[in-house]
Amino acid sequence: MTAIVNGFATNNKISRTLRPGIYAPIPTFFLPESEDLDLPSFEAHVTRVAKAGVGPLIAGSMGEAIHLSHAERVILIHAARNALDTAGLNIVPLIVGTGAGSTRETIELTKDAAEAGADYAIVIASGYFAGALAGNKEALKAFWTEISEKSPIPVMIYNYPGASGGIDLDSDIISELALECPNLCGVKLTCGNVGKLTRIADVVSGSEFSSKYPRKNQSAPFLVLGGFTDFITPSTYANGHGAITGLGNVAPYSIVKLLEISVASRQDSSLLPEALHLQGIIGRADFTIAKASISGTKYLLEKLYGYGGLPRKPLPPISSDAAQALWDHPHTQDLVRLERELSGKVNVHDPVC
Repeated sequence: MTAIVNGFATNNKISRTLRPGIYAPIPTFFLPESEDLDLPSFEAHVTRVAKAGVGPLIAGSMGEAIHLSHAERVILIHAARNALDTAGLNIVPLIVGTGAGSTRETIELTKDAAEAGADYAIVIASGYFAGALAGNKEALKAFWTEISEKSPIPVMIYNYPGASGGIDLDSDIISELALECPNLCGVKLTCGNVGKLTRIADVVSGSEFSSKYPRKNQSAPFLVLGGFTDFITPSTYANGHGAITGLGNVAPYSIVKLLEISVASRQDSSLLPEALHLQGIIGRADFTIAKASISGTKYLLEKLYGYGGLPRKPLPPISSDAAQALWDHPHTQDLVRLERELSGKVNVHDPVC
């Protein structure tokens, strides 16, 4: 199973296929003092993770989409596409977060993203009126149904209760949407519910789903992706398709390797101990680093690669004590050693590419 690096040309236009694999929600980097977009760092990082076999997702939660204007999202899409094409990665697809406050605004932003070069959109429900939406199955289904019907590009469901006022789609709602909406191309489960992933994957993984409920875009199958790396191996055995994970920014080679070995172990059980060993290292690191949130991830990128910076206000930076504790933590250090081994990196500031 490759991460994302396959595509084909039709009528002189690249068709960027959405494939099972590892994807990373790319942070948005800001210049000190002004908080303007730091595009050179952003472009360098997009290229770095893509060369490691990790697909970039722009303007997601890790990318502080809530802190970006519509115009800034469009600027980032153009910058990411240009960086990938310049690096010879023109068949790597771009997934872009287009969730907004209303259905109308989300549709407008999705159309703008498609025009700017997005291949796929990922949409979260706004949590502002979660009190009225969270228990209303019809309203929730209507939200993604209308967006997918009016979107010029395939749409992925983003289920993240922590960023949507507690709205947590269950497996029945997501499965029904998969059956009823041919322009939906998957779901990201940042709820961390492995049982939910198992149930949805069972619905969409069979040949009957593909034949009875074909996708509008044949390059966009319905993928069931976790939002963390601590259950990649078990989710693989449940027919999951990989993960969209913030840790992919810090250790892309390690997580790609974990998925590859996990998939291969289904055919060769002798590989399962190696998969479980990698899963342990990566799962522990994910748990530790995720608690440090966006500012912690940016700190680690600064430490490892020489860029990262601060989040946009009002999101606070990580304190110096907490940053040092995060770096010194054995879970972090185990992951850093693994990433260096798999990437061939020797020194802290050696580029991983």
